[in-house]
Amino acid sequence: MSSDAPANQPSPPTLPERVERGLSAYLEDSREEAVTSGANNSPTLSPMFTSGLIERPVSWVALAGFMGTGKSRVGWELSRALAMHFVDTDKLITRVVGKSIPEVFADEGEGYFRSCEQEVVQRVTRLDYAVVSLGGGTFIHEENRRRLLERGPVVVLWATPETVYQRTKHSDRPLLRVDDPLTRIRTLMDERESVYREGTIHVHSDGRPSEEIVEEIIERLKRWADLHQVWPEPEHASE
Repeated sequence: MSSDAPANQPSPPTLPERVERGLSAYLEDSREEAVTSGANNSPTLSPMFTSGLIERPVSWVALAGFMGTGKSRVGWELSRALAMHFVDTDKLITRVVGKSIPEVFADEGEGYFRSCEQEVVQRVTRLDYAVVSLGGGTFIHEENRRRLLERGPVVVLWATPETVYQRTKHSDRPLLRVDDPLTRIRTLMDERESVYREGTIHVHSDGRPSEEIVEEIIERLKRWADLHQVWPEPEHASE
């Protein structure tokens, strides 16, 4: 008896498998972009590009904070300054799912998005030589927060509600699809403040160029590293 179903059809990849593949491709793109942009000509290259040595205060750091505080821009520039990988968790999720964040919320629901987020956190906390920019709600969830803080320092970026509104008012972020987004921003920031305060280092981004913010973060990471004596080479295997 014949059957229309193909024999031994492979099962679709699980979410953890998709995240792992997506992260590998993301990091490969990061390497290629760095080479294309000339980062491989820098006198301070990371192991992802060369065997040369560079002194870094840490081998891993995450940036947390409310939406619009500058995590993606500052994180990218920090990764270039330290010659490390850069991972934006929201962009990684869109790559894994094949949809924008608003589409994931609309089609799959926030619960599915948070599951993707949790898988991404598990993967990025196993990286070395990485600067990780977190989505605004990632650090809010206790399990994510625990994993991140156990892995290394978490720098929280702060900005006023007015600054956040100006930076996000033309975006399609699901949480701001309300009649009064500024009031919504104030409410959410108040609700999340105590959790964000659990971060390791706190830096304000209002009215400051990203280069200045990066310089402050590096100096404060140096002081944190000295205090915690984390200068030796990392124990985790690079991904």
